[in-house]
Amino acid sequence: MSKPFDMELFLASVLTGSHATRQRHLRQGTLIQVEIANRWQRETPWTWQRKHLAWFLEHRLNRHSEMPRYYYFLTVRLLARRLQKTWEFTL
Repeated sequence: MSKPFDMELFLASVLTGSHATRQRHLRQGTLIQVEIANRWQRETPWTWQRKHLAWFLEHRLNRHSEMPRYYYFLTVRLLARRLQKTWEFTL
């Protein structure tokens, strides 16, 4: 049996800001991870490609208003930074 992925440990090196901001990024990162795992069976961010995060931003958030989309966009940028990728995303 494998251990569940620990998003807090994964993002620890790139998280900054207030406690509330860090908690929001962790919540959103976990949700992103679950959605990608359900759609593509990619359990950890180390196996993700740019298309997985782009899919999340374009298709899973299409019914959200502008502010939640922006906050998820910031979390996606943190994930890309942690993966040391130069991926660009648009809102």
